[in-house]
Amino acid sequence: MYFNKLAARGSEFLGVKYPIISGGMTWVSNFELVRAVAENGAFAVFAGGNMPPEIFEREIDRCIANIKEPFAVNLVTIAPNYKPQYEVLLSKKAPFVVFAGGIPRRSEIEQMKNSGKKTMSFAAEESIASQQIKYGIDALILEGSEAGGHIGHVSLAILIQQVLFGHGETVPVFVGGGIARGGLMAHLMLMGAAGCQLGTRFVMSEECTAHPNFKKAFLKARARHAASTPQYDSKLPVVAVRAIKNKGSEEFAKLQLELLTKLNDNKITREQAQFAVENFWTGSLRRAVIDGDVETGSLMAGQSVGLIDDILPMKTIIESLITEAEAELEKIAGRLLR
Repeated sequence: MYFNKLAARGSEFLGVKYPIISGGMTWVSNFELVRAVAENGAFAVFAGGNMPPEIFEREIDRCIANIKEPFAVNLVTIAPNYKPQYEVLLSKKAPFVVFAGGIPRRSEIEQMKNSGKKTMSFAAEESIASQQIKYGIDALILEGSEAGGHIGHVSLAILIQQVLFGHGETVPVFVGGGIARGGLMAHLMLMGAAGCQLGTRFVMSEECTAHPNFKKAFLKARARHAASTPQYDSKLPVVAVRAIKNKGSEEFAKLQLELLTKLNDNKITREQAQFAVENFWTGSLRRAVIDGDVETGSLMAGQSVGLIDDILPMKTIIESLITEAEAELEKIAGRLLR
């Protein structure tokens, strides 16, 4: 099979059959989703989000005890509970850590590696990729702005040219953002990607425990409905979030304006304002994913939501991705041999 040859580097690094990463999605990438992904040969990422340390530790222990295949724990560096979560994970025998949301320090990467974990982080632009490699990161994930949740401002097409083509031989580089079908995976891996990260596609699995209302909103949405949030003023730096437009999106816009007014009046610090922003997303995402409030909750989704019109078993999703990728590679081989 052509796919197995292309997948060899990523599969070896991750220790799984298929180098397909299920992205760490707060409130979505829980134990149940991690187990379903891992049992079907792909690479699962548990999302720590902003869990209180005691709950985070309990869930990590649950994953370690019950999941025999390799998996990663996602740490959001800008989350209020990042530091205590980091300390908890440092003492655990989870095989991988994925740093998300911001840029991890060299010392944080080194400590995790010294504890026996492989480290991965996101590179939103070339300079960050170079820095992370210099810091000793084991692998990079390029996530284009097409992705859902917290995103950078650069599309995957640009990141591929900036980072994958420049650093793909130095460390394994996995790519994500807008991927929902195996045909695109095939082309990305021909370009040199060690594997691909998907998120929205795995939300739409039967094993995903997200509220049925959350999934129904995804089924109704088109690609253009998954829009990124703006930043109104550099005084309040916010990481853009891509989500399906609803009242929750409008509420976030109002929150930014309120926080900026308080900043200008010296009623709060910038750190307090950013804390309020992260608390907003954590709370509103929980309302949507857990409680099913799709009106005011956050419907974080990538633009690939417009490519998905069914809810399938995890086994079917992963097998379909591989089948589609292999079929595309056979077409490409046929074209080259003409």
